[in-house]
Amino acid sequence: MTAVGSRSTETTRPSFFWPVAAIAVPLISLVAKVRIRGAEKLPRDGAYVLAPNHYSEFDPLVVALAVWRIGRAPRFMAKESLFKVPVLGWILRRTGMIPVARSSSASAAKQTLKQSAELVEHGRGVIVYPEGTLTRDPDLWPMRGKSGAVRLALTDGIPLIPMAHWGTQEIMGRYQKGLSLWPLRKPVDVIIGDPVDVSDLRGRAGEASALNEATNRLMNAITALLEELRGEKAPAERWNPSTHGQKETGRLDS
Repeated sequence: MTAVGSRSTETTRPSFFWPVAAIAVPLISLVAKVRIRGAEKLPRDGAYVLAPNHYSEFDPLVVALAVWRIGRAPRFMAKESLFKVPVLGWILRRTGMIPVARSSSASAAKQTLKQSAELVEHGRGVIVYPEGTLTRDPDLWPMRGKSGAVRLALTDGIPLIPMAHWGTQEIMGRYQKGLSLWPLRKPVDVIIGDPVDVSDLRGRAGEASALNEATNRLMNAITALLEELRGEKAPAERWNPSTHGQKETGRLDS
């Protein structure tokens, strides 16, 4: 297991994250014993797009804890509508969360350009679930991905970092109501991989074929990391909800 390295100013300089972390970190750590591999592969400064797998409603808490422990501020993409909710919207803006448009319109594309430029300008990272919602795969393997993460990364050449974790299903299963708290500190393994090389596709960032290729590379990298954690091979064909008559509700990217 890789030791956590030096921390960035995002976590060492006072910010709105401090009081949140002071409350959340001990509580999450009481429930989950998060073990991190490959911590050094998350950039200590500058922009990045971190793309994890997603199979439990508890996942974001584990991912946020891992990113904070590594030394970066955990910022997620969130639905635009949440930014309009009183108090919650203010918190999301204060912590630098990124609103995502739920369409593939020209305005959504323009928003992606603006968001990518802001990540680079402020040296911030963002966590984007490329599946957009909980996987529908019966065995919790990553399903077909969407292009939101790669769109951000391709626009300004931002490092696209794959991430996988395994163990949160023992704390909160997919669609489970409530947490399984006993025994406390259930092990959850997190692994971060090398950046996915999509440099050859940057000049074609507006083409559907390039976005599909980049997304496929990303999902392959995430799946390979999860295979390493689980010690088994994923199905040869990635789960596609549309071919199984499933609706992909609650998507956070497009």
